[in-house]
Amino acid sequence: MLDTDSNSSNKFLSYLSSSLVYYREFLFFNIFFILIFLILNSEFSTLLLFIISIIILDIAILYFIGKRRNKELDEIKSIINNIRKNKYQSEEEIQLGSNLLSLQKVIKKMFKKEKNDIENLQRLQKMRSQFLANVSHELRTPIFAIQGYLESLLNGAIHDKNVNMHFLEKANQNTISLSNLLNDLIDISMIESGEMRMSFRYFKINEIINQVFQEYKLIAETKDLSLIFNPANDELEVFGDKEKLRQVFTNLILNAIKYTEKGKVEVLVEEDSKHAKVIVKDTGIGIPESHLDRIFERFFRIDKARSRAEGGTGLGLAIVKHIIEAHNSKVYVTSTVGKGSEFSFYLKK
Repeated sequence: MLDTDSNSSNKFLSYLSSSLVYYREFLFFNIFFILIFLILNSEFSTLLLFIISIIILDIAILYFIGKRRNKELDEIKSIINNIRKNKYQSEEEIQLGSNLLSLQKVIKKMFKKEKNDIENLQRLQKMRSQFLANVSHELRTPIFAIQGYLESLLNGAIHDKNVNMHFLEKANQNTISLSNLLNDLIDISMIESGEMRMSFRYFKINEIINQVFQEYKLIAETKDLSLIFNPANDELEVFGDKEKLRQVFTNLILNAIKYTEKGKVEVLVEEDSKHAKVIVKDTGIGIPESHLDRIFERFFRIDKARSRAEGGTGLGLAIVKHIIEAHNSKVYVTSTVGKGSEFSFYLKK
């Protein structure tokens, strides 16, 4: 019985304490009513009775206000605790009283943002784990190959004229592949972290493409491929980072040569009033439609064995995508298996 009375008394005091946030308003209205009463009636006994009535009324009103406020605060605490304990699957499960609809809207928005942030963090963690696994695998391949060739040479193959130069050449090719991989890893990490600085200026696009053509002309000729460049006009200038775009042209043209066995690799530059459209197309093996959305992912390869044999790192197209996006553009791809592929993007004139 005493515990019940004590609990009731504690609740009563708790409700009053909770409502005291409004004491300034109550004090103002009490003084206002007392002054009005004094103006209309100056009898002391009547004034005293009036003040006692106001105090009793104030306590009753404060009690009910405090009770309602505590109930609303408990609702809010319960919602926040449930969010903290991940008890909600959807923001629609969050429901507050009719007087708290504006707060309910804010909490729902907060919950949705927090849920999206958590999902993004989980996705980034998964991507990080996959990236580390891919990097480890890609590094292991050339390192083990180099190790194998060197061990064979040390175990006596160095004196065998039939294989010693072949093993050294293979080891050297793998060191080049390893170097290319490390350079691409540095590039893509700098791009994705925002540390890569871009130097935008106007330059003649034809000169850069012709330079890349000269670098890979011999490779194309060894495969009996025609390397064709169709410029828009000799004086065309575009606005962008010259060296980063050189890297884009190199990756796209070299990829086209690698995956084309016969026919041609062609680069076209078309222009309109504001932009130049660069097109790199080939008559190669093509890309299955199901893979078109994934070719710009890091380390994604359609034919992994062939890609490694050709010296690919699996990062070239990812780098191309990031560089072109840094130029406020996008890489477009169309492809037909057995007929070839076409990559294109726009640059500001």
